[in-house]
Amino acid sequence: MTTETHQASQGRNHITGKYSDIFKYTNKVLDLIEKEDISQEEAAWITKETVNNFRDHVNPGFLAYRKSVTLDGQFAAVEWKDSGPNCFMDVNGKEYIDCLGGFGIYNVGHRHPKVVKAVTNQLNRQALHSQDLLDPLRAILAKIVADITPGDLKYAFFANSGTETVEAALKLAKMYSNRTTFIATTRAFHGKSLGSLSGTAKGVFRKPFLPMIPGFKHVHFGDIEMMRKTMEACAMVGEEVAGVLVEPIQGEGGVILPPDGYLKQLRELCDEFGALLIFDEVQTGMGRTGKMFCCEHYDVVPDIMCLAKAFGGGIMPAGAVIATEEVFKSFFPNPFMHTTTFGGNPLACAAAIATFNVLIEENLPARAAELGDYMMKGLREAAVGYEDKVLEIRGKGLLIGIEFATDEIGYEVSKGLFDNGVLVAGTLINAKTIRIEPPLTITYEQADRVIAEFRAVLGTISLS
Repeated sequence: MTTETHQASQGRNHITGKYSDIFKYTNKVLDLIEKEDISQEEAAWITKETVNNFRDHVNPGFLAYRKSVTLDGQFAAVEWKDSGPNCFMDVNGKEYIDCLGGFGIYNVGHRHPKVVKAVTNQLNRQALHSQDLLDPLRAILAKIVADITPGDLKYAFFANSGTETVEAALKLAKMYSNRTTFIATTRAFHGKSLGSLSGTAKGVFRKPFLPMIPGFKHVHFGDIEMMRKTMEACAMVGEEVAGVLVEPIQGEGGVILPPDGYLKQLRELCDEFGALLIFDEVQTGMGRTGKMFCCEHYDVVPDIMCLAKAFGGGIMPAGAVIATEEVFKSFFPNPFMHTTTFGGNPLACAAAIATFNVLIEENLPARAAELGDYMMKGLREAAVGYEDKVLEIRGKGLLIGIEFATDEIGYEVSKGLFDNGVLVAGTLINAKTIRIEPPLTITYEQADRVIAEFRAVLGTISLS
């Protein structure tokens, strides 16, 4: 017995009782994680453990919601590994074309080699930083974000998620303006922490946690006159607006595009009333809609922009809020007014730097525009003759929404596509509008298969 083996054996002698069982369990799981391929017996064990533990320790509601779980829970599609840039496999080896993309995180594809390499190289050097010395990748990424975003957006704060970037944006706007009123829009989704949830518009998420953060008002998305009247009314009663929070294209709300001229008029209104324009590009940014940032389609520059989802290249959770110097300088006197332990960590920054490199090198925003046009044309042609089921197919780039006559039809189409190896999802736990949001690297052959499966599934759906 070697010294190391003896020490390990001696070190495990203290493991007794429940710790012994947990230690054996974790060893089994770590062994499975290490394997390239698993057996049928192992796949069955993983499936059983996944379903049972979701039911007993995560949230049984997920089992009721997922279309990948049978009613009796005896079978579930359990995700196990990526399969090329645009697909993944379940534990039983079934491959799915990913047209959900983790709700928009896989813009550069699954496990892009350049992003994986950057993160691995940084991991081999240092995973997290001391929090005291200056960390170089955060500074370098901030410059890249400043250079690539439109207008005079200049200073960045890094976070772990889109929700966190919205929180930071709200605090920036409050500090800058010394105002407390915000306007968001109906159907908006900005996150579920109390600050971001105050901007989110779906009642089912809000009601259990009322009252929200004070000062939030909602107006209809796309209604510029309602926005003007609300801002006028706020000014008249001494509750001037600090900021208007809006998605350039509403993603979770059902892939809702703004009316012509709306965002420019919004910019003019904010300037007139001294309010900040905050664009939530968490889902629409990073090339998704056919430009690097969605606001570039409309030639509008916000005062604050929120980024996340695809910002970490589908490898690391990462997000950023970027603002003009005029706005961000509110944080200069005391940079500890808003901080985060893990936001802007070296691994996340390495992933984001590599992601921008890939988006530029592979011209993925332009590819999103091209493939988006191709897929929308094909999907619309596939829906011909099914106008009683499909109300509209809309979108920009590879952010596409398909709206059905009822939620039930949308769910059946989603389930049918899933059964045939295409993953899609509804918006805001509702299948009346489903999202087609694949990696920007999706091939024409895969797009054709998605279109063909959509046509075939529509033919099997009964309205009765």
